[in-house]
Amino acid sequence: MAVLIYLLDESLASEQQFNDVKMLTSSVMFKLILLAVLAGLIYHSVAGVKHLILDMGIGETLEGGIAAAKLVFIISAILTLLVGVWIW
Repeated sequence: MAVLIYLLDESLASEQQFNDVKMLTSSVMFKLILLAVLAGLIYHSVAGVKHLILDMGIGETLEGGIAAAKLVFIISAILTLLVGVWIW
């Protein structure tokens, strides 16, 4: 995430640097790396929400935990797919 913030700062510095960052971020390799970073962030966020719900006492059984873990994977996959469409 620090690299993304750095690229944002660079793109705001001047028109030439904006064009340089735009050229860099238009490559397929950068988009794949960005998607991987965002997929990790999405999974971490969704799992964090799951843990907050478990802390409230909802789904503390073994079956509830398994269902919640499956739901985290499904929601993360859907959100990652949507972000992938947005990136491209």
